Amino acid sequence: MESKTTTIQSELEAYLKKEGITINQFAGVSGVNSGTLSSIINGNRPIAMKQLDRITAGMGLPEGEFYELYIDECVVHSTPDWRRLGPFLQRCAELDKLECIRQVVQTLMDNISYAQALFETAEEFFAQGKRQAAAILYEGVAESEKYQHSERLALCQYRLFTIALGKDQDANLRTAMHFEYFVERLDEVDQLNALKDLANIYASLRRWNRVEALAEEMGHKASIQYQNKYHKVSRRTVQKEPARPLCFYILYAHLLRAAVCDERGDYIQALHYVSLYSDFSWVQETTEEARQIMEQFKEWAEANTYLYRLMTGETKVLADYVEFINGRENEMVPGLTKIMQAANRLDFNVDEIIERFEPHLGLKNLKTRMGKLNAQVTEDKYTVLLYELAVYCLNAQKIKNGIAYLFQCLETSVRMNSDSHIVQCVVLFEQYRHLSSGEDQERYKILIGEVQKINDKKSGSAAGSR
Repeated sequence: MESKTTTIQSELEAYLKKEGITINQFAGVSGVNSGTLSSIINGNRPIAMKQLDRITAGMGLPEGEFYELYIDECVVHSTPDWRRLGPFLQRCAELDKLECIRQVVQTLMDNISYAQALFETAEEFFAQGKRQAAAILYEGVAESEKYQHSERLALCQYRLFTIALGKDQDANLRTAMHFEYFVERLDEVDQLNALKDLANIYASLRRWNRVEALAEEMGHKASIQYQNKYHKVSRRTVQKEPARPLCFYILYAHLLRAAVCDERGDYIQALHYVSLYSDFSWVQETTEEARQIMEQFKEWAEANTYLYRLMTGETKVLADYVEFINGRENEMVPGLTKIMQAANRLDFNVDEIIERFEPHLGLKNLKTRMGKLNAQVTEDKYTVLLYELAVYCLNAQKIKNGIAYLFQCLETSVRMNSDSHIVQCVVLFEQYRHLSSGEDQERYKILIGEVQKINDKKSGSAAGSR
């Protein structure tokens, strides 16, 4: 069978013959100049992006119908012209034609000279929220520069790390471990945000040793930059400002280290770090953003002082702590979590507090004065709360409520693919299995089946990678 190469020109020419219309008539329909159309059909003129879209619309076809042909003609079989390719990639991103973007990148990256243009386009997509389109470009640039020790390679990996984060905690761990290798190659200002983001992910994964190390490193780097900016007699010219005022990273490092001490049960040391992030006497910034940051850390310091004192056994602060979190929606989940942990550890009754806050216990996006909290951290906090509620109710022999909280916790843990939370839930259920109903045991069996599917999938992936 004789094969005939299909081109945009041949498609247009066939359409005009089939419809019985002239180039001038189609020019009126499409909005493309008749002379331009004639040159396109005769192969004397390359097609610009806007012309392609107008021709496609004029033919009554879906947007992007000819994009694969456009790649073949303007990228594969001719010297690519960025004046046409830049707008083409933008349209592909707008129409979510990711495979077209991938084809262009694979072809262009044979020539490393396109790396800068692709990187700049990826940055535009990232800023516009077109993250999957941006990821394809970042991956292409990173692959082309994988043997370089460039800042651009490191920034590509940082963006890919940010884009890849999701609800699967196992995948998040792999993503974080891969990205850590590139942090030191980033600009020293970008390193601060990267260390913060990594620490947040490891906190959601409950890898507290890594959180501590990253917090220490971030605080150290931020302090050096702060000294250079505000206290050196001969100050260096700052080429780039960090995403937040420098004081934030120093204060946040203390906050993270307090959280590590909290998880280890060292509440006295945690209170020491609270004193560090509630002291603003050294802060030089006077902007509104810096003021908001200090207000937020002051609020966190007040909340955490209550809860760390509570965890040391000072139950007299409980009433004040409850009043503090009441009305502060973003403090309710973390606040009630700590109250439940204290109640389980010190064995005191908080039934009235649970009843008071139960209407507010759903999973919500937590916010601060500085914006939304990391989604993975938020979901981890909610899962810990459900587990502590389950422990409390089961210890109090409120089996029905306890099992209900436990199953909510297990479902969330399965969705997050969090091995540590799943194991906790399984151990707790087995401890109280003899008190559960037949219906509960059937539901538990279904949930464990979901866990097994995830584990089988992991095993298959691991075997396939060997």
